[in-house]
Amino acid sequence: MKIDQTLVNAAIALLEQRFPGTEGIAAAMYTDDRDILTSVFFEPEWGSGMLCAETGAICEAEKLGKRIVASVCVSRQTGDSPIVILTPCGICQERLFHWGEEVEVAVPAMGDATKWEVKTLKEVQPYYWVNAFKK
Repeated sequence: MKIDQTLVNAAIALLEQRFPGTEGIAAAMYTDDRDILTSVFFEPEWGSGMLCAETGAICEAEKLGKRIVASVCVSRQTGDSPIVILTPCGICQERLFHWGEEVEVAVPAMGDATKWEVKTLKEVQPYYWVNAFKK
């Protein structure tokens, strides 16, 4: 399953719907049966219980017994800032590795974070620690 503009648009649509005219982060993921799961970041007013935007979709996939094959995360810092692509943080990379090193993720294009490129988790994190235990 390839990341495509449909998946990017799903993340952007959720960002616009949930965070109209303000900062926010949203994610969209393809499952192996081509369903799209979406979610947003959670940052409570008090405490340190923030959850990445990908977390909700990852949990939804696990709940439904579905396999994630592609993920994109988008962000906007202010209401009039451009929407940019975010590479999954290290924790989300670890979570996505649950479905294997061939899961595709969107990363910002060099020199223009409003555009995206596709990389596998293996390409994003070639020295993933689990590989040390593979025979």
